[in-house]
Amino acid sequence: MKAIIYQEYGSTENLKLQEINQPEPKADEVLIKVLAASVNQADRHLLSGTPFPVRFTAGLFRPKFQTLGADVSGVIKRIGKNISQFKVGDEVYGDLSGIGFGGFAEYAVAKEEILAIKPKNLSFGETAAMPMASVTALQGLRDLGEIQKGDEVLINGASGGVGGFAVQIAKAYGARVTAVCSGRNEELAKIQGADEVIDYSLRDFTKEDRKFDLILDGPVNHSLSEIERVLKENGRYVAFGFSMEALLLGSWKSFRTGKKFKTLLAKVKQADLKLMANLADEGKIKPYIQQSFTLDEVPQALDLLINGKVSGKLAITI
Repeated sequence: MKAIIYQEYGSTENLKLQEINQPEPKADEVLIKVLAASVNQADRHLLSGTPFPVRFTAGLFRPKFQTLGADVSGVIKRIGKNISQFKVGDEVYGDLSGIGFGGFAEYAVAKEEILAIKPKNLSFGETAAMPMASVTALQGLRDLGEIQKGDEVLINGASGGVGGFAVQIAKAYGARVTAVCSGRNEELAKIQGADEVIDYSLRDFTKEDRKFDLILDGPVNHSLSEIERVLKENGRYVAFGFSMEALLLGSWKSFRTGKKFKTLLAKVKQADLKLMANLADEGKIKPYIQQSFTLDEVPQALDLLINGKVSGKLAITI
């Protein structure tokens, strides 16, 4: 089969389209014919080996996972003897990040607990945009953010993959949503359900008088002290982007202020994938695909992501 392979940390120049052996599913795995995938910031970090803590799980000096790609959607072609939830021919989607990635390939293996049945009203490309980004948004809002109906929620980075889903999920929970993004993405944020949009080039939400029950933060481009000023009493702040300050000082800041400052490390959960599929089938969430690429164009897709020119998600059609 064809797959995108890399053997050294670095830039997208290290990515090569190669013929490799098709993986064999173990007793507790299924073999998926991958029809679509999508790129995530996780692929960018694994490719570059940065920030350095990434290497503690991905390989200290050389990448342990030689095929990137967490998000996949496709059709099950073979099942292991211990598989009980799926059968050959099922259309599924899932997040391979917990078992070594491998989505940028024609075939991939997966354990059944990281898969769910594909939403009926989405294409394979749209579905492949969902796993990591939508579950990250869900866990940030629901689990760490403790979102409640009627909450005033601010999404910083609302036009990105996670942020776009976060706007839609927060609306599904009955929140009032303020989206922070660039002016060129204002219309997209409104389509996704934002009640108000702040153009970060014109206004700094941390310097305004409004306060929020919950802030979900991807860019993490403000200090915790600045964030604290615009959180209500008992407000919650969740960083899903990397922030050394939030990671090291969040607990101390929470203890000192009575507000909650948390850093999200999302985990693949089948129940959450099923919930996202249900919300998609109900029309409450819909992925926005800025552009689609072929398998051999994965380097170009990642370059676009690295350069910060992405609104929504980039799909890989295989």
